[in-house]
Amino acid sequence: MTATALRTQDRPTLGEFLLRAPAVGPALALVVAIVVFSASTSTFLDLDNLSLVVQQSLVVGTLALGQTLIILTAGIDLANAAAMVLGTLIMAKLAVGGVDGIFALLLGIVATVVIGTVTGSLVTRVKLPPFIVTLGLLTVLTAGAKLFAGGQAVPVTDGLLKWLGTRRYLFGGIPITYGMTVALLMFLALWYALTKTSWGKHVYAVGNAPEAARLSGIKVNRTILSVYIVAGVIFGIAAWQALGRVPNADPNAFQLGNLDSITAVVLGGASLFGGRGSVIGTMMGALVVAVLRSGLTQLGVDALYQDVATGALLIAAVAVDRIARRQQS
Repeated sequence: MTATALRTQDRPTLGEFLLRAPAVGPALALVVAIVVFSASTSTFLDLDNLSLVVQQSLVVGTLALGQTLIILTAGIDLANAAAMVLGTLIMAKLAVGGVDGIFALLLGIVATVVIGTVTGSLVTRVKLPPFIVTLGLLTVLTAGAKLFAGGQAVPVTDGLLKWLGTRRYLFGGIPITYGMTVALLMFLALWYALTKTSWGKHVYAVGNAPEAARLSGIKVNRTILSVYIVAGVIFGIAAWQALGRVPNADPNAFQLGNLDSITAVVLGGASLFGGRGSVIGTMMGALVVAVLRSGLTQLGVDALYQDVATGALLIAAVAVDRIARRQQS
């Protein structure tokens, strides 16, 4: 065999390349989207608009962080946005009722953690499929939020609950919010947990091959349950992010938040079959979704067509994942 043939044989296929570096695809998609919308509109690259795009990605990006953990274990959470909305209502109603902001915030997060614990227990103890469990919880939590709020939005007046929306200027001209800082710290913490700790290695192992993970001594059920609990904490922080973005707890808000979070995770290179994905990819995916919606809004595209574009992106991302896996095999 010649040297040229050997070099060709060693060259990775498209599928192998995407599986080795799943964050490359969403990064390229992000660059392309920014270039297209910058050429199509005169205001897209304004600092205020770019800051707004990042702010708009915070809630979906935080939801996508929790969704990443669950998808890494070959699960899925269709009720994450509904849990978050219920968390916003609990925080807001308690604060309006005179409860101190810090306790209202903590109780809202406790509620989402309880939901995550229930979900994880049903998946690990009762052995119900995550899709069925979270689909049922989506209906229960959506109805429960509306009943809890009496069908009415609850205004948020407590300063702590609105704190993440507070704007400051970096270097005198770049607008940022505390929510951006909190989101960045969360991404860094989860990146470290998944890449530098034994818990993170167990999460990937369980997603790749649960039976092999069990035989190697990993407590599969405990790992999966811990993932849903940690995701519950993240969804509670997403509720705080939502109140910082819009100081109004609305039971009808974020109806497509679950699908947007799944889209962000899959666009980020994660596999719905588990065991593959990254925090960096999820961050890129969330930004792609935010850039797409912002750019289309500036172009005057109707919100319904934006939903169509987001759904098409999700289908395309899953199709790319399947093609990549087939090429690898």
